Amino acid sequence: MDVIPEPVRTHRHGPGFWELGPRTGLSVGKGADGTARWLRGTLGAATGLPLPPADGDGDDVLRLSVDPAVTGELGAEGYRLDVLPTGAHLVGGGPAGLFWGAQTLRQLLGPDAFRRAPLPGRTWRLPLVRIEDSPSFGWRGLMLDVARHFMPKEGVLRHLDLMAAHKLNVFHFHLTDDQGWRVEIERHPRLTEVGSWRARTKTGHRASELWDEKPHGGFYTQDDIREIVAFAAERHITVVPEIDVPGHSQAAIAAYPELGNTDVIDTTSLSVWDTWGISPNVLAPTDTTLRFYEGVFEELLDLFPSEFIHVGGDECLKDQWRRSPTAQARIAELGVRDEDGLQAWFIGHFDTWLSARGRRLIGWDEILEGGLAPGAAVSSWRGYAGGVAAARAGHDVVMCPEQYVYLDHRQAPGADEPVPIGYVLTLEDVYRFEPVPPELTPEQARHVLGAQANVWTEVMEDAGRVDYQTFPRLAAFAEVAWSSLPASRERDFAGFERRMSAHCRRLDALGVAYRPPAGPRPWQRRPGVLGRPIEGTPPNR
Repeated sequence: MDVIPEPVRTHRHGPGFWELGPRTGLSVGKGADGTARWLRGTLGAATGLPLPPADGDGDDVLRLSVDPAVTGELGAEGYRLDVLPTGAHLVGGGPAGLFWGAQTLRQLLGPDAFRRAPLPGRTWRLPLVRIEDSPSFGWRGLMLDVARHFMPKEGVLRHLDLMAAHKLNVFHFHLTDDQGWRVEIERHPRLTEVGSWRARTKTGHRASELWDEKPHGGFYTQDDIREIVAFAAERHITVVPEIDVPGHSQAAIAAYPELGNTDVIDTTSLSVWDTWGISPNVLAPTDTTLRFYEGVFEELLDLFPSEFIHVGGDECLKDQWRRSPTAQARIAELGVRDEDGLQAWFIGHFDTWLSARGRRLIGWDEILEGGLAPGAAVSSWRGYAGGVAAARAGHDVVMCPEQYVYLDHRQAPGADEPVPIGYVLTLEDVYRFEPVPPELTPEQARHVLGAQANVWTEVMEDAGRVDYQTFPRLAAFAEVAWSSLPASRERDFAGFERRMSAHCRRLDALGVAYRPPAGPRPWQRRPGVLGRPIEGTPPNR
């Protein structure tokens, strides 16, 4: 019964179990085909049970169905699971709700249900229980940065499966940055021919004297992207791509120097950045740049059917614009006050462009500076303030404050933490995060679409490091994003810790290299690699 995220309502019918066996059938109602395929493929592999088609009226049957009545009661992502001595019935308010219910059923079968092949001598049984469950938020997200350290396609698909196991439903795909461009754009081939590779990589924080002298890079072909999007959709996960503008763009400028501020610097001398921090090399506010990125976004819209397209908009250093006659002429032509107004114009252009094509722009909370584009939504990362300001102005918000949900931050103060970055954000710190700021009125709070955990990979050089930083804290975040609490009630962290002991065995079965509660294992440490630990409590905590 140690389910994560914790269900809204759980009632035991009694102390017994329903045992599944070789003759257990699967009855598939209308709208349940996708979940049935997933169950046969995933549970079939783990248990060795064939789960053949069965009549829904018989015994020893797992029945799957979608019921509009459940939609009205629990929503499209809600579900009800009833397990009786003679069988079980899983019903969803919609196909997504049915799928999330299947994730709960998998957890109830035990950690070995998360393996890829059956172990000998296992008994598969479900407790006699009724579970009614539904999420509080429609946006339960994970952002993965593949620009700083590239993650091959198989790793991305694995993370989508891990998201599904935690009932997360938005994958924010950070595809471009100063250190690499990761998506094929057919009309601009140099973005990947040049922009997807860097000659070497800083090891540790940017102040470190260590370098990995091997070239690093990689990118996803458009067919790779189509596969990733389809794989996610089968798991009821929406993929939201991010293409950074106008800052964090040195890789693009290295590939196409005309995109940069050529009247200020020699952009032909730039290469893909090999260190960390914020590059001063930003896009020029010219018509050439606008047309170039319109072409990028045209191809992106064909690949990603998501309502939202993320344009970054954060940490755009404006010194080159201040020194650029071209940028200053644009400011005068537009009649905006300053460089912040110029960035607002840049973001506003793409807000209008995306809106005309039936999509919505979302960006980091810096897009509030200089005035927010009318249809834009905000990813509030610098604390709650940006999200509060946006919601009060009637804009939709995804809450992802670094003080709680930046999973690149270190997990403990110990010297053994590998490449310690930022503040200490423990498992409990993440678990105490509440997405809706209390100062919002109920009407304003409706603009909070949900929450998102962010995984920035500057110091995560491989899949094991990403696992270590992400887990087990993503499990705590998943519970927060699934179930909000009234202000009068605190979350039961002790109960969550108890459930996590069972959940860690599931992660073990999945091969996740999470941080153990007692601290890093010897091979998870990075002795001698400089980090950037910050002492004290994060501001706005």
